[in-house]
Amino acid sequence: MSTATDQIRSRAGMRADRDTHFEVEQFYYEEADLLDAGRYADWLDLLADDLDYWMPTRTNRLRRQQALSVAARGEAAYYDESKESLAWRIRRFDSGMAWAEDPPSRTRHLVTNVLVRHVDPAEHPGFTADDLLVRSAFLVYRNRLEREENVFAGARTDVLRRTGDGLRVARRTILLDQNILLAKNISTFF
Repeated sequence: MSTATDQIRSRAGMRADRDTHFEVEQFYYEEADLLDAGRYADWLDLLADDLDYWMPTRTNRLRRQQALSVAARGEAAYYDESKESLAWRIRRFDSGMAWAEDPPSRTRHLVTNVLVRHVDPAEHPGFTADDLLVRSAFLVYRNRLEREENVFAGARTDVLRRTGDGLRVARRTILLDQNILLAKNISTFF
């Protein structure tokens, strides 16, 4: 007879069940809605206090050098943030001192191709098999002023932590498909 702990361990790395998958998709849809509505303070509530929010740059490489196409930790990144630094950015938006977001951009966040697995604690120290490893694709449309339009496409890998208040994003790695940022600025959250 196995214990509850053995059952949790046995889920490590396994695909999540249908109900959990639905829960994660609904979480992402709520997150997208908050971002599109400019409700950034509410969005922050969906992030864990020990958040690691990282968007590395990438370069074009030959096939044999693909492992080098994404910047490593400590190298160039569009975002390398904590919850505290994201909160600071959001306070700056509200101050009127963030010229890149005054007037504010209009965005539409689309999230798709959601794949949910239970975390394998051996691969993600500090997390348990109750936490979730989620990969998703995104498309973010941004319109600013009269004629500025940007489309950002890419993939995210998240670790979602279960808390008493629901799921929280504890780790997010964002990888844009483009290697040259064509936008005049990047003040959009992903």
